[in-house]
Amino acid sequence: MPKNMVRIPPGTFVMGSDDFYAEERPAHEVAVGGFLMDEHPVTNAEFRRFVKDTGYQTTAEQRPDPADFPDADPADLIPGSLVFRATSGPVPLDDWQRWWRWTPGANWRTPTGPGSNLHGLERHPVVHVSYEDALAYADWSGKQLADEVEWEFAARAGRAPTTYAWGEQFMPRGKVMANTWHGRFPWENADPHGVERTSPVGRYPPNGWGLVDMMGNVWEWTCSPWSHDHAHRSDSHVDHACCAPSATAERPLHEEDRRVMKGGSHLCAPSYCLRYRPPARQGQQVRSSTSHLGFRCVIRE
Repeated sequence: MPKNMVRIPPGTFVMGSDDFYAEERPAHEVAVGGFLMDEHPVTNAEFRRFVKDTGYQTTAEQRPDPADFPDADPADLIPGSLVFRATSGPVPLDDWQRWWRWTPGANWRTPTGPGSNLHGLERHPVVHVSYEDALAYADWSGKQLADEVEWEFAARAGRAPTTYAWGEQFMPRGKVMANTWHGRFPWENADPHGVERTSPVGRYPPNGWGLVDMMGNVWEWTCSPWSHDHAHRSDSHVDHACCAPSATAERPLHEEDRRVMKGGSHLCAPSYCLRYRPPARQGQQVRSSTSHLGFRCVIRE
């Protein structure tokens, strides 16, 4: 068994939900083969070893290709990433640009922008990684990215469908189960767990199969192409070739391509984003990176 990996048994489960967001529908039964999965999201320390070994430069550290942004002023095409900035008070929740800021110089090494660093964050999930960055790390480590079926199956850990991965109560007996937003988003974080942004992996209880941080902390990339719902998807639809590191050469990615991300993050709040649930899913452009998106890897048996 590779270090820090958990064996996920084969099985069947009900994927998706008919009770919350449209993109999670319809709930349907899916069969899944066995695989190994990282116990926790890839950390800054782990990603640093990859970069030291390979000299890899992440998407957020590279100047955007002008060919991908023909209408942009070349002076604006500088390396950077999206960073969450809390607002000073209540704001309408219909425009994400009120709390997300494009920040020149923000990347995995400087997660909140120039002047920040990774001191004390070695065990936190790496962020500001694009889909291509996650594929590159997976290739280096001899692993792959999970598809969304595998990811959701692992998050449920053999449980019958419940609202949350751990049951029906958000905080059973007052216990904080995941790093999510408490308070009024995006300005008031009650912070009952003593964490402002990401948290060290494993700070919250593992699920029934020993996986930590499947809910909250950071969203996680999967290799599944984005779809607006599950209406035309099934276990037979999953193309694991899309998860292979060679995919970028065999199927060149385009700026508008999107992949599914799962798990929610520390910014998910009941009033805005109730997505720290196993069936929750969103699409993310493959070359985009943010301060609340990371990944973990799998090995298929």
